[in-house]
Amino acid sequence: MATTIYSAAASLDGFIAGPGGDMSWLTRFFREDAGEGGDSTAALRLRESTGSLLVGNRSFRGDDPNKGTDREGAFEGEFSGPTVVLTHNPPAEPEEGVTFVSDLHRAVEEAKRLAGDGYVTVIGADVARQMIDAGLLDEVLIFHVPVFLGDGVRVFDRPGGGEVRLTRIPGETDFWCRVER
Repeated sequence: MATTIYSAAASLDGFIAGPGGDMSWLTRFFREDAGEGGDSTAALRLRESTGSLLVGNRSFRGDDPNKGTDREGAFEGEFSGPTVVLTHNPPAEPEEGVTFVSDLHRAVEEAKRLAGDGYVTVIGADVARQMIDAGLLDEVLIFHVPVFLGDGVRVFDRPGGGEVRLTRIPGETDFWCRVER
């Protein structure tokens, strides 16, 4: 059975995007980091183990920092598997390899079915928040980037929400945790 995981790169002050959803800071970081070995082993393992993506509509429609380049798409263009987009406004025309679903539970079920025994990698802070609220998120993997953005889209924003306890996965060097239920 597939495991759901929210994975994101975040500034040290807790933002996954800058003001207005600006993601250009990520391309600067990865471009600078490429000469030092590029992806972490956790990022490589996640990429190789991801069977499907569950993506929020806002993320799907346009905040890719590599848009228009050969690195556009999930895992900098390295992922070519199925994608499920959670949206209230599915397009009239189908897109190859993409399933549009308007109900969270149905979207998670479909993404899990498509992932098989792999990971369903969740892209989008709002989708992750909805999954936490519904008890559908299994793991969290955050890659901390050495920058302070000061403002923007938080890694996880849940005003008025209760505590969500996470347990570090033994042996992981990155911030990889299980969601306690």
